[in-house]
Amino acid sequence: MAAPGARIGFLINPIAGMGGPVALKGTDGLAEEAESKGGRARANERARACLCLLSGMKDRILFLTASGSMGRDCLDECSLECKEVYSSPLKSSAIDTIQACQAFIAEGVDLILFCGGDGTARDVAGIAGHTPILGIPAGVKMHSGVFAASPQAAADLVGRFVKGELNLRETEIVDVDEELYRRGVLQTRLYALAKTPYLPVLVSERKRIYSSSQEDEFKDQIALFASEFMRDGSIYILGAGSTTSRIADILGVEKTLLGVDVIQDGRLMIKDASERELLELLSREANVKIILSPIGAQGFILGRGNQQLSADVVRRVGTDNLIIVSTPHKLAEIPHLLVDTGDLELDCALAGRRQVVTGYRIAQMKDTLAASML
Repeated sequence: MAAPGARIGFLINPIAGMGGPVALKGTDGLAEEAESKGGRARANERARACLCLLSGMKDRILFLTASGSMGRDCLDECSLECKEVYSSPLKSSAIDTIQACQAFIAEGVDLILFCGGDGTARDVAGIAGHTPILGIPAGVKMHSGVFAASPQAAADLVGRFVKGELNLRETEIVDVDEELYRRGVLQTRLYALAKTPYLPVLVSERKRIYSSSQEDEFKDQIALFASEFMRDGSIYILGAGSTTSRIADILGVEKTLLGVDVIQDGRLMIKDASERELLELLSREANVKIILSPIGAQGFILGRGNQQLSADVVRRVGTDNLIIVSTPHKLAEIPHLLVDTGDLELDCALAGRRQVVTGYRIAQMKDTLAASML
């Protein structure tokens, strides 16, 4: 635990999250493609939402950071004192994340606070060693267990850490196995272990994948029920996940791995849809619904792995036109559902008791919370 005058290494992966809205499943190595498709960097605004909440602790924290968009610019915007220990190029890469972290370790930081996704977490954890790390969620997936539930939760955790109020826990850094993914198999891979400040609710659990014959039976029941109510002529936006994939299987539609697809009357309208394509669809169609499944152990239904379903998309569809599906076991392992669209007003509108389809014509009620309000 840190003492007063904590030294915190801070860095941003400037391209984190760009690939989500444009239907790329990550951004590492794909930044130019994401930008050409209209992807917008969101890491700086996510980092700023965290840092500006720490302005009241500026006398107790010295930030060590990289130059420009990798950290210094954002700290200056929030009027936080910092020491620049790494000079980053105009277009940074994973090498710069690694070298910045090496500089942080050489300076003896108490904590590395980074803004990015699972790829950034891998790079940071590979250097951090026994130094604790904490992620401000800004990537496409965030399956690892080092991410705060929201930028606001990250600020709370940093503040408590500096005051010596938190213990550390060891957690897993995971990411999608890209080699298997290219062959059409979704499987996460363990890359490292890391220490992170921990407080239940404020830190996301590592994503879990539930697999058993009973799970498969419930997915089949959910899919059968969905195949019936989806015959009403409405357009359905089908989110990512193994449960929604089972719905597509029963309909005879090829589901995009980790993607978002649009279906009407059992026919695939848009495969692997981007935010732009969804907004174009919603500009001419009124009767549209979204089917979502929560991330295992984390509980997020929006804001993780499905940034195509942006705040604008959800607003146009309508908060009453979200259909949530989950197997009973997965739902029981989640204390509540979470939303983190980046739009606080919308997140609060989505909060409350929501119905979750858990079987054939069977549903349970579950609390939904805005992650930024935890």
